[in-house]
Amino acid sequence: MPGGRLTQQERQQIALGLADGLAYAEIARRLERPTSTITREVMRNGGPTSYRADLAHRATERRAQRRTPAAAKGSQAVPQPHGRDAEAVRAYEETLTTVLMHSGLPKMMARVMACLYTTDAGSLTAAELAQRLQVSPASVSKAVTFLSTMELVRRERDERRRERYFVDDDLWYQSMIRSARDNNTFSTAAREGVAVLGAGTPAANRLENVARFLDFISESLLRAAEQAREVLYTKAEDDESR
Repeated sequence: MPGGRLTQQERQQIALGLADGLAYAEIARRLERPTSTITREVMRNGGPTSYRADLAHRATERRAQRRTPAAAKGSQAVPQPHGRDAEAVRAYEETLTTVLMHSGLPKMMARVMACLYTTDAGSLTAAELAQRLQVSPASVSKAVTFLSTMELVRRERDERRRERYFVDDDLWYQSMIRSARDNNTFSTAAREGVAVLGAGTPAANRLENVARFLDFISESLLRAAEQAREVLYTKAEDDESR
């Protein structure tokens, strides 16, 4: 299996694969590369709809030049438990960070989320995050404040009175509930517009269609979230009781 950085020819093959609608896994198979390598390459260079081989190649060369001073300082991947490959874990964290950024999170917030999700405990202190990410405590504090506001991380104090930041299954459930609430708020506002603009008019019909669509999505989302929570939590409890 090929190793090292992607070549310009491989990037051109990635671009052709995306144009043909191939999945990342299929492109990876054809190039004999890990799927994570292709995912990371595409997501950090514009996503599947904007990826260009020549621009991606130049951007990678620029990033490599910027990393040279850091490499001279001896920065290394954090040692990993369970016999994990430290470099592979670091590469995966970059992939996850890129995916989170494309979902709308700013870069530092995405890095914090990726770091928390790839720890076995699912929690770290501000000092631990700053050390792992090689950033200032102020940057961590700003990122965690943003993520807490979005209810994407949870804060607790440990036995040493230090604040710890957690990610867990329930946070995704709460995120889905919040999304459904936001949909309901917009749906209500849309129906108010129908009354103002006059039922049956083109503008009112447009808003009514939006409201119906969001009502359906919200109801489906809430039902799916409740079912998934019940199934996942039941499975976890059954596993612990064995």
